[in-house]
Amino acid sequence: MKGRAGQGVFRIGAISERFGIHPQTLRMYEREGLLRPARTGGNTRLYDVDTIERLEIILTLTRDLGVNLAGVEVILHMKGRMEKMQGEVQELLRVIREEADARKTVTDPRFALARVPRSALALAKREP
Repeated sequence: MKGRAGQGVFRIGAISERFGIHPQTLRMYEREGLLRPARTGGNTRLYDVDTIERLEIILTLTRDLGVNLAGVEVILHMKGRMEKMQGEVQELLRVIREEADARKTVTDPRFALARVPRSALALAKREP
């Protein structure tokens, strides 16, 4: 079976075997809202690459670091918020770069001065 961009999708049995966990554990993670596998028309769970990566994080937190499921939920929520904020920062950087590029292309000196902050003009006037 293929997911998006040619990536494979796997059924619960294959994932259970691959990670050495009982299928009920995967179902519990789903009930707790930690995993959201896709479903077929027949209601079979399908785990794509993103869901598998999320499962790997859950298993690392629980098995290796001893974090309980409530802690895992908080960590995953914070991770999602952090990723969203990183996207917003990237968008702001893009806008700033566009603005900087637009300022470089100003050809009329009258308009160039209009864009200089007043604080910078005040500093320039004070210097001998």
